[in-house]
Amino acid sequence: MVKRKKVAVIGGGVSGLAATKAFLEKGHDVHAFERTADIGGVWELSRSYPDVQTQSPKDLYRFTDQPMPDEYPEWPKGPQVHAYLHDYAGKHGLLERYLLNTHITAMTRRADGAAGWTLSIKNNAGERSEDFDFVAVCTGQFSDKKTLTHPGQADFEARGGTVLHSSDYTDPEMARGKRVVVLGFSKSATDIAVNAAANGAASVAIVYRKPVWRVPYFVGGINFKHLLYMRAQEMQFNGWDPSPVARVVRVLAAPLIWANFRGLETLLKLQLGLGRYGMVPDVPIEKDVSCSIPIVTPGFFEGLKAGTIVPYRGTIDRYEGDGVVVTGEKPVGADIVVLAVGWRLGVPFLDPTYQARLVEPDGQYRIYRLIANPDLPDMGFVGFNSSFCTVLSAEMAAHWLVRYADGMLARQPSPAEMTQSIEALLHWRREERPAAKVYGGLCSAPFHFRHFDELLEDIGATKRAQSNPLAEYFSYPNADAYADFLASAPDYRAEPA
Repeated sequence: MVKRKKVAVIGGGVSGLAATKAFLEKGHDVHAFERTADIGGVWELSRSYPDVQTQSPKDLYRFTDQPMPDEYPEWPKGPQVHAYLHDYAGKHGLLERYLLNTHITAMTRRADGAAGWTLSIKNNAGERSEDFDFVAVCTGQFSDKKTLTHPGQADFEARGGTVLHSSDYTDPEMARGKRVVVLGFSKSATDIAVNAAANGAASVAIVYRKPVWRVPYFVGGINFKHLLYMRAQEMQFNGWDPSPVARVVRVLAAPLIWANFRGLETLLKLQLGLGRYGMVPDVPIEKDVSCSIPIVTPGFFEGLKAGTIVPYRGTIDRYEGDGVVVTGEKPVGADIVVLAVGWRLGVPFLDPTYQARLVEPDGQYRIYRLIANPDLPDMGFVGFNSSFCTVLSAEMAAHWLVRYADGMLARQPSPAEMTQSIEALLHWRREERPAAKVYGGLCSAPFHFRHFDELLEDIGATKRAQSNPLAEYFSYPNADAYADFLASAPDYRAEPA
């Protein structure tokens, strides 16, 4: 018999909702915590910058048991995603499990020696400690803002200048009539640059260190989901622990693989005009694909061509006079500087002793299947397996984690097996595929199918592939198909002790 557990879920975004639902479905007593005033995570309205929309098409950004509404566009806007998540949470009774405006300030092993963790909880009602049998950390990779300070910033702000993180750019009126400088080259950076230029900014500059490969929503007129999310395409990358047969096939197919990627690069150069702007990356695209590869913001390259967005390669050296000085002593006038420099990875509330067991000195995470650590019992992570199909990845991790917590995986790994796998993947990321080191190694892209295959096998799914080989190898991950795969795993329900 599986014993019912008292489970804490930390985080109210996509991954938190997936974990809350998964543990509830297995009969556990779930207490969920969200530090902001609403669920939604990065889609919570106060955190969304204007015109934000998904990078993935809507049929790749959905839960397996609920498509996005038909009336939504192919790439839904932020408020639409937020409404979808609210609707999903309401239908499954997840909202009443959440304490909002509630911070987890510390997480330590229980002092009484029992299994589980003690959480320090802070909200308007005060501070308290509470014990849990299991903790699902669902804070993801976009929780704590990364901030930068450059020389002269205090004087710049004292003179009336504004410096803010990209997530704080929430109103296009901020840019009207102002000289805007955006630091960074992610999709959020180009989104904000385009938004500022379209909403009356006096000037817009984007400062970036190096060009990166980015993919337009339509590649040569074809929706990129039909080109880049296929299992057949995934097999062309250098994945971990290849079988002897896979090694031979890869060697034999090397000329075709090379031609495929060179053709894709040529198409992107021509379609986007990368050479015209000095934005051809130095790294071959097959070595660079990971969760950090951005989608092209509509209007960005048009803005470069029209001169409404001016690019500067380098970084901000210092604030000086009425703006900033970019690497190479290039002065750029500025009233607002937007730092689109990302987020800090980490689990700041976790006891430092355990953080040392979780993160390597070079920032790589020690997590088996990107979900659990053998040295951190009675806890796991959902949403740390970042990918191009975020919602499905989180849902798959949640289904795996609840079975892991209950000892109900068909292939329940021993601590030694987990450690061996972790070490092998750390070596692969460091020596064979450096692109996989982004986000602390917490990225399954471009190996979505491989990652999902492992999770399905672990949970004992008897159905793990579509019956149509063409659909299986030449189409993107199908959420409805994965609903069937998950349903084929052995079912059970936890009972009160």
